[in-house]
Amino acid sequence: MNNEKFHLSDDEKLQAENDFLKMKLMLEHDAKFSTPDEDTPALSPEMENAFLNRIIAFEEQAKNPTYIKVFDRIERPVDFKPSTEIPDEQIEAEWRRLQEYLYKYHITLDVCSPNISTRELYRFTTEELFEYEMDDMHLPGMVSNFIYDEFHPDYVYDNSRTACDCIRQILIKETLDWVHDFRKENLRLNNHFPLTIKKFKKVSSHFKNSYDQLEVENIEHTACDINESNCVVTGTYSLKATSGHQLIMFKGNWIVKFEFNEEWGYWHIYEIQIEGIDF
Repeated sequence: MNNEKFHLSDDEKLQAENDFLKMKLMLEHDAKFSTPDEDTPALSPEMENAFLNRIIAFEEQAKNPTYIKVFDRIERPVDFKPSTEIPDEQIEAEWRRLQEYLYKYHITLDVCSPNISTRELYRFTTEELFEYEMDDMHLPGMVSNFIYDEFHPDYVYDNSRTACDCIRQILIKETLDWVHDFRKENLRLNNHFPLTIKKFKKVSSHFKNSYDQLEVENIEHTACDINESNCVVTGTYSLKATSGHQLIMFKGNWIVKFEFNEEWGYWHIYEIQIEGIDF
């Protein structure tokens, strides 16, 4: 009789358990695991075991989800005043106190837009987030993170930032792969219309390949106008290009136009005009 398996070291026993847990996840939840390489070193058996057990615990609780109001999850506090009753000089301290209280229950609130005031974050939390029904999951170390912008998007901020990113990706030397915000067809780039995403990338590459180097010096947005389901962002740019020993400077205005997709609740880019560039 082979007793080799009864003489495994602690690390070998833990690795065997990890292999079993991986198999369980693959069979029951169609999980896939990759082999670590030089860029992604392997976890220690202890860390891997903790990770796998958390995944299994999450999947088990997700089978029969239950929900609870945030206010009930944090045991219905009564000492947070309405935002309208807090003086300006106290709102920062009260917001920090509220954040610390939420974190005791592993709940956080973040915001992307710089245009949202501390008072608005406090108001939103006490008036809206408290009433929100969240997943009632209890896992060690798990934090429920909420994003203010997902409840109240700042389209002016979001579209202005997206438009600047779009212009930058068109002007840099690298191949244009940043197309996730584009409409799939009937796109316009300066006088090129109608374009599919594939043709748009081809037109952009023709410009990029005409120069040895492209260096964006500046991209700024100057205005963002939203009218129902349409949005126009304008701005300026400056670009330094080299071809052989020749230095060429491009600068001018740009326009990025968006349309709102009601079905997906998302803004799509459909037209881009960049002054001073012949694509």
